[in-house]
Amino acid sequence: MFKKILIANRGEIACRIIKTCKRMGIATVAVYSEADDGALHVQMADEAVLLGPPPPGQSYLLIEKIAQAIRDTGAEAVHPGFGFLSENASFVAAVEAAGAVFIGPPVDAVAAMGDKITSKKIAEKAGVNVIPGVMAEIDDADEAVKIAQQIGYPVMVKAAAGGGGKGMRVVWNDAEARDGFRAARSEAETSFGDGRIFLEKFIENPRHIEIQLLGDTHGNIVYLNERECSIQRRHQKVVEEAPSPLLDDATRKAMGEQAVALARAVNYCSAGTVEFVSDQKKNFYFLEMNTRLQVEHPVTECITGLDLVEQMILVAAGKKLAFGQEDVARDGWAMESRIYAEDPIRGFLPSIGRLTRYRVPEETDGVRIDSGVEEGSEVTMFYDPMIAKLVVHGKDRASAVAAMRRALDGFEVRGVRHNIDFLSAIMREERFEEGALTTAFVEETWPDGFSGAECGSREETVVAGVALLAHLSVLARDRGITGTLDGAALLPETWVVRFAGRKVLARAQLCDGGLDMTLGNRAVPVCGDWRPGLTRFDGTVEHEPALVQVDRRGTNWALSHAGVSTNVTVLSERADVLLERMPEKPVADTAGMVLSPMPGMMVDVLVAVGDAVEVGQALAIVDAMKMENILRAERSGTIGKVHVAKGDSVAVDQLLIEFEA
Repeated sequence: MFKKILIANRGEIACRIIKTCKRMGIATVAVYSEADDGALHVQMADEAVLLGPPPPGQSYLLIEKIAQAIRDTGAEAVHPGFGFLSENASFVAAVEAAGAVFIGPPVDAVAAMGDKITSKKIAEKAGVNVIPGVMAEIDDADEAVKIAQQIGYPVMVKAAAGGGGKGMRVVWNDAEARDGFRAARSEAETSFGDGRIFLEKFIENPRHIEIQLLGDTHGNIVYLNERECSIQRRHQKVVEEAPSPLLDDATRKAMGEQAVALARAVNYCSAGTVEFVSDQKKNFYFLEMNTRLQVEHPVTECITGLDLVEQMILVAAGKKLAFGQEDVARDGWAMESRIYAEDPIRGFLPSIGRLTRYRVPEETDGVRIDSGVEEGSEVTMFYDPMIAKLVVHGKDRASAVAAMRRALDGFEVRGVRHNIDFLSAIMREERFEEGALTTAFVEETWPDGFSGAECGSREETVVAGVALLAHLSVLARDRGITGTLDGAALLPETWVVRFAGRKVLARAQLCDGGLDMTLGNRAVPVCGDWRPGLTRFDGTVEHEPALVQVDRRGTNWALSHAGVSTNVTVLSERADVLLERMPEKPVADTAGMVLSPMPGMMVDVLVAVGDAVEVGQALAIVDAMKMENILRAERSGTIGKVHVAKGDSVAVDQLLIEFEA
């Protein structure tokens, strides 16, 4: 067995690998960039090696520097995690040349499956169902349009070396095909150093289902059931589960056997994933094979009882699999939510900053958190915006969904925008509960964009009750009312609670153990041990469990519950009347301005002063966290000023371009 392993990655996956190595008694070496100096994975490892400046191209993607770290530290093996160099055949060769073992498949398998064009040809030859398309490199946008017309729209534009939603666009007409080709190639060159592009037919109403494989160096390969990853935004997964609510045993077996056949065709070993797209009738087609550990691997671990990182290490050390296909378990249901530093209300644009508060739900037998950050960590523009993965395991899908809802309510993130409310809203959608999924679920559920979870009657009751409890508790403290709270009668009894554009009139008084509240003619007891200074209410409202995040902001309260985040103002009736008479602050006119919707770097500025532009015309391209975003004109007019140039770093809401008045 290995004595020392170098982890060629960062963040939560590096921390996850280090934990498994510690349990196995293996020393670890972390590599890091200047942006990750002091990061959690660096703290956890036994040794750490600085690679260079923050950009991946100057640190985590430098093969020779990592090879030198192998030699300098005497690491016997390298685990690549996912992303970065995990599917780079040149890196595999460099690791072996440095005298270490690559914890992953052979270099030939990485090369063959890492190229989407080559992999589809191999899959077709191995008898695996493939999507109609043109499996050849496309030279330019004109050729892309021509081929797209031949295949028939909609078409998927994909990078040959892509992954994680990067270098991928769905296009529906010639104009989109041109833009999609350019954007996909640029993203692919930036993220993977390989700008080759191909096209394939886009399956409408598809589901994304993948098979987890595990093979050893002795020719044994098993499939570890499937994962459904259909809940995506911008072609990147956000919620995964195992098993899939779509598959039956016959389809599961057919997909698994095809995945194994593909793996055998390239003499595969280690962990790997064969991704399929399926229609609603369970017809499935090969998408790609990921020759690495997947972000969503924990859901497979939950239902099989296996540690996939440990299995990869054992396989790399030459051990045989200790089980066969008939031994693979499928215990209960597991679900994973990816907690991202992004703003769903602004089109899922990434958010950067310091985590001023970071509290996770209690890890129990049914709750697991994989995280690479801690309170005080910095989320930068250089890497993927994932903060953590929240994983739950239940006896069935309904119990897993219920566990995920509660765990999301208990996740506290401050300092950056995040997607927790969005994830909670997904969990409460009837269509999601029914398992009626497609990869367009997000766009179909929120066609005009996500603007926050709907505040129903239950959420309204919880928000009003907890806001009143918090407000009255602070008043009681400030007025010196203590003990049995007999003096609480000195406080007003009738209150107006304002939030989410509505007003709730309530009668309420503090009592021992909570709040006596009346809404209309309905008694609503609020019971829980909350006091000023706490950031979470964990108790009951109207005799039902409620977990609410509570953040005081001046005289107001910011509450989050069940996907509803709202600012709440609690007023006496007199104060409410006076507030109604206050003049409204005029909204600034930004119609003639183009502001950066995110922090990032200017990839290109496509207009100059004096240019006449039309609605929808591309004005500039901003890169943030390895994803390119095209900024388009929302009005026709003439460009008056351009404040930025290609290569500039920009902040969120920074003025980029102005139209003439």
